[in-house]
Amino acid sequence: MADVARLAQVGRQTVSNALNSPHLLRPETLTRVEAAIEELGYRPHAAARSLRRRESRTIGHALERSMAGRSNAVHDRFLHALTEAADAAGHRLVVFPTDDPVQEIERYDQLLREQAVDAFVLDRTRTSDPRHRWLHDKGVPFVAFGRAWDEEGLGDWVDVDGAAGTEAATEHLVAAGHRRVGLLGWPEHSDSGRDRAAGWRRTLERHGLPVEGLRVGAENTTEDARRAARVLLEHDVTAVVALSDTLALGCYDVLRERGLRPGRDVAVTGFDDSPIAALLDPPLSSVEQPLEQAAQECVRMLLSRLAAPRSPYARLLLKPRLVARDSSHPGGPPPADSTPGG
Repeated sequence: MADVARLAQVGRQTVSNALNSPHLLRPETLTRVEAAIEELGYRPHAAARSLRRRESRTIGHALERSMAGRSNAVHDRFLHALTEAADAAGHRLVVFPTDDPVQEIERYDQLLREQAVDAFVLDRTRTSDPRHRWLHDKGVPFVAFGRAWDEEGLGDWVDVDGAAGTEAATEHLVAAGHRRVGLLGWPEHSDSGRDRAAGWRRTLERHGLPVEGLRVGAENTTEDARRAARVLLEHDVTAVVALSDTLALGCYDVLRERGLRPGRDVAVTGFDDSPIAALLDPPLSSVEQPLEQAAQECVRMLLSRLAAPRSPYARLLLKPRLVARDSSHPGGPPPADSTPGG
């Protein structure tokens, strides 16, 4: 900065104003300083500016430790998109491991004390989420990928409309002629599971089709999905809406062990459109989440919150889309009230 000031024949404060408050300078002075900056190739020292402004231009994001060593295609894709969105906005993303919300809050406190981050992006939201309340009470900017499920609803959030996704999948199956469409869902305590299940239920009730007894819950593992799928298939379903591709994969296994083929004997749809969906035999119809858009919106909201800490909360619900493949081929079984031709 001193070199620029000497070349432009101005004081260092004038150089600082040219960089940070150019409207304070006369046009001819600003032009002279900018020419000196260009000639010398001067760039402000990012670390020094951060120390002076008491900002790090860094966003924190917790990575659930149990994800280590196993694939989570949805979170991996979101994390990659979040990193790119933060970088495009001139920020860095620092990722740290955590086991539970309590430990996550402890890491928040540590990073804030070290002035290592300015704000946080949360995911895996839940009802009465303690992270929202802690960050809100501390006045720390944050945005969540996943809505605030309780009425208090602290903080900005971006979410994907899970109910709209399962509604599209169920409508697709009903249009193909299926009248007994089961739901391979998550346990009752899952907020996002209830949201996704609502779209399935709403669609079937709109068409006057049965719902009761056609929903079975499972943890999001192929092993538990196999257990739940066996129960569901005992209710003579001709199609299955699975709330994740992992659950759909477990359903595939059970169909094969019974000598049935997905898409031919029982239609199956998944959720997330993970990379494996297109590689299965048959390829799995699945609901695709707009994760890149979600990450970009998270960063946009966070920057807005940093610029205007007292502004009203922002909320955005993104609509997913069904990617139809052979597992839900339109050539499904005829409606139950049809009579065979002959």
